[in-house]
Amino acid sequence: MIKVKEEGARSFVDLSDMEGVEGVEKAVLLGRKEGVPSFVMRLFKVAPGGNTPYHEHDWEHEVYVLAGEGVVKTPEGERGISSGDAIYVSPGQKHQFQAKKELQFICLVPKRGEPGKEN
Repeated sequence: MIKVKEEGARSFVDLSDMEGVEGVEKAVLLGRKEGVPSFVMRLFKVAPGGNTPYHEHDWEHEVYVLAGEGVVKTPEGERGISSGDAIYVSPGQKHQFQAKKELQFICLVPKRGEPGKEN
């Protein structure tokens, strides 16, 4: 099976109403709706000065930075990230993505890491 979800078919959801989130939008690129059996591919946009929550969970995820500049914050410190960087976040690792310039990244998680029947 091959599925193609065209750019115009995606819609972004503002996540700023979540605790600890500022200036973040997310679109599910591929997930349950498209019949993907194991993972969900999401696209995040983080506005300059914005951030995801400082959190941890019991699943891994992989991130690929498409554009922008920012940092990944962990208990061990901060690491600069920019366009072209690939990031692995292991299960149980506390983390947060912060944007210096608008940050856009793709993030893959197992289906259990993306709530909702539509994703």
